[in-house]
Amino acid sequence: MVSLRLLVWMGVVLGVLAAAGCTDAPSADPSPIPSAERLPFHPRTYAVAWTTTAIQTDGRLTEGAWDAAPWTADFVDIRGGDAPTPRFRTRAKMLWDDRALYVAAQLEEPDVWGRLTQRDTVLYYDNDFEIFIDPTGSTHHYYELEVNALETVWDLMLTKPYRDDGRALDAWDIRGLRVGVHVDGTFNDPSDTDEGWTVEIALPWAVLEEAAPGGRPPQAGDQWRLNFSRVQWPVTVVDGRYEKDLDTTKTHPEDNWVWSPQGVIDMHRPERWGVVEFVDATAGSGPHSVAEDSNRAVEWALRRLYYRQRTYRDENGRYASSLSALDADDLSLDDRAFEPTLRATQTLYEITALGANGTTVHIQHDGKTWTTGE
Repeated sequence: MVSLRLLVWMGVVLGVLAAAGCTDAPSADPSPIPSAERLPFHPRTYAVAWTTTAIQTDGRLTEGAWDAAPWTADFVDIRGGDAPTPRFRTRAKMLWDDRALYVAAQLEEPDVWGRLTQRDTVLYYDNDFEIFIDPTGSTHHYYELEVNALETVWDLMLTKPYRDDGRALDAWDIRGLRVGVHVDGTFNDPSDTDEGWTVEIALPWAVLEEAAPGGRPPQAGDQWRLNFSRVQWPVTVVDGRYEKDLDTTKTHPEDNWVWSPQGVIDMHRPERWGVVEFVDATAGSGPHSVAEDSNRAVEWALRRLYYRQRTYRDENGRYASSLSALDADDLSLDDRAFEPTLRATQTLYEITALGANGTTVHIQHDGKTWTTGE
């Protein structure tokens, strides 16, 4: 969780603990790393295969279904573009059955360490692995789960992103959550070099269906938005113990590595997360592809107008009432005309555009997207 992390880190420096926030303006640094809007929109995809094998969640991935399930692409810097390549490899894989979504991740790590043991503490103060799930793809009511090498978890629901004044519901728990970690090395021991750690997680549908379409588990062919993140702190050894080696000249002393890049250091932009499709086939039965959603490009074009509305409001104290004020003419789609309609007041707005097969795609001032006419 990165936007929250930024404010918490600033709170440590200032002596004040901040609980939420985000950074929306592009950095003034003239680096080749694109901003959130300018990073090409290519969310990563993964076809989640069915498992008939019981998953033990011991962190060892010994089940045959895991052997057959493909790894994701290696994680990259959260900013994407020409950001530095991560120093250590991270990758993940997924399975599903009628009980749960299963996630496994392999984290290369020469110094496996951890300190935090209390559930729902600010877990990214340790190195951790994070899962973000938006079942509806609306960017509202999504889940976050963080796990460290001690199997400590922080699970929460977000009503909407922090940038849109969303709230983090820390009291929300994934009942029946199962987590297992296996360390290939020696935990909290700086005297040797470790290979890394593997985490295995079972997330029950009985909980995930809460914010899912229709209030039900997914069916074959359904697509959810999902992303993975890894927080990696530099360490040094003091008196035989690991300590964070913080470079206070950096805005973000930790590294943030993700499956699908975000464009900025902020995990709470669900529109940038990857796309997973649940397939009705067992792991190893094929390669399986993720179907293209013909309205996703329309959603992204509307999202770019949302970014511009935020900038316009920051500069003018109100939302733009005309599309010309947002330079909407420079946005286009490859397969159809993009002719959005804007309805706005000083404090609210909704922008719509025609989608595929007679549908209409909507976005509103708090970033929520939805489609009608399906």
